[in-house]
Amino acid sequence: MSGAHPVGGVDYPRTYQELLAWFPDDAACLEYLAAVRWPEGFVCPACGGRDAWRTGRGLWMCQDCGRKTSLTAGTIFHRTRTPLSSWFAAIWLVTSQKNGISAQGLQLVLGFGSYETAWAWMHKLRRAMVRPDRDRLSGVVEVDETFVGGVSTGHLGASSDKVAVMVAAEKVNGGRRLGRIRLEVAERPATLELVEFAQRMVAPASTIRTDGAMTMRRLGTLGYTHEYATGYNAPDPTAVLPGVHLVASLLKRWLTGTLHYAVADHQLPYYLDEYTFRFNRRTARSRGLLFYRLLQQAVNTDPAPLPALLKPGQH
Repeated sequence: MSGAHPVGGVDYPRTYQELLAWFPDDAACLEYLAAVRWPEGFVCPACGGRDAWRTGRGLWMCQDCGRKTSLTAGTIFHRTRTPLSSWFAAIWLVTSQKNGISAQGLQLVLGFGSYETAWAWMHKLRRAMVRPDRDRLSGVVEVDETFVGGVSTGHLGASSDKVAVMVAAEKVNGGRRLGRIRLEVAERPATLELVEFAQRMVAPASTIRTDGAMTMRRLGTLGYTHEYATGYNAPDPTAVLPGVHLVASLLKRWLTGTLHYAVADHQLPYYLDEYTFRFNRRTARSRGLLFYRLLQQAVNTDPAPLPALLKPGQH
């Protein structure tokens, strides 16, 4: 592996044809996955030891403490019965298409016997799409709420099937285009929760632009430059926070156009994670690099068994 700046054709496949050539079987996938998970060499999860040998069952045995470690243990691939080459193909399909792929589409392409398997795979991958240690937005950032419909929920909203989603949109080049975004479901719309969201998502000393809500004005006392404009009386309310309105519009279009069905409220955060992953990488020239980055995050994401995927509250 080439380290911080991976190279196409060396560190990751550039085309689907290269993907098939690189990973014809599980042995090739395991070798690659080991280099992705341990780029500096094996690290024992128990004692931190660096020396190990491979057992006949394909496990890594630490020379220091004797612990046997599966390469896929503690990752989204934990205890998978499906060949890793199928997982790699799924990750390629998820990252190579601009708007993504639905569970039904994944089922058809990979030939899964059940929709449930494809659905579970998609949700496991969504859990790997956002790094917990990601950098906060900076510079000029718009912050507001929008309401997403077609969601089965008990949340308060504009109507019984709508959920409030908090949006932070970074502006670059003097505000002429959008940079990165952050999205999160709001448990209590139009409250201080939006202020707390802004503090988590935006770096101190940044400029935050909001509408005229009084609750947001305390941002000026929390280490930010706060700018606001009231949109209620504006001739064009979408012009007040154009970045947020554009992100909200594209998000709603993506949810209906790609998924084609209502989203359960306890699953919505993961769909927001997928949309954030795609939006923030929309200008990426190499789809193979996106495959590589998602695989990196997949081996650092805890397993999510099906009962946890189905259970409300398991965010």
